[in-house]
Amino acid sequence: QLVEFGGAEVQTGDSLSLTCAVSGGQFNVYAMAWFRQSPGKEREFVAGTDGRGVSILGEAAKGRFTVSKDDFKRTLYLQMNSLIPEDTAVYFCAARTIPWSVVSIYPANYDAWGQGTQVTVSS
Repeated sequence: QLVEFGGAEVQTGDSLSLTCAVSGGQFNVYAMAWFRQSPGKEREFVAGTDGRGVSILGEAAKGRFTVSKDDFKRTLYLQMNSLIPEDTAVYFCAARTIPWSVVSIYPANYDAWGQGTQVTVSS
C-alpha cells in the first residue's frame, strides 16, 4: 500500500515536500517514482529512484526537484523548490514491485499506486 502526504496550496516560488509511505513488500529493492496529472493531461513522470540508488528526474523537475528515499522508514520523498503554477497537479507515488527494476518514465510499468495528493501553485 502506498499513501502520499504533503500536498497543499502554495504560492509561486514556494517549496513543498511530498512524502509517500509504503507498507508491505520489499521497499528497498523497488523502483519508486513520482508522477503527476493535471486535468485533461496525461500522467507525467516527475522523478524516480531505484533499489541501487539511481535517480532520474523528468524534464520539469530538473534543477528544482529532488527525489530521495529512506529504506529504513520505507518512505519516498519529493522535495519541490521554486514552484510555478504549471506544477499544479495531483501527484502520485508509484512502485515497480519486481525486485531490482529500474526507474521507468512510463506509468504502465508500475504496478502499485497511491491515491494521489493535490498540489496547487497560485501565481
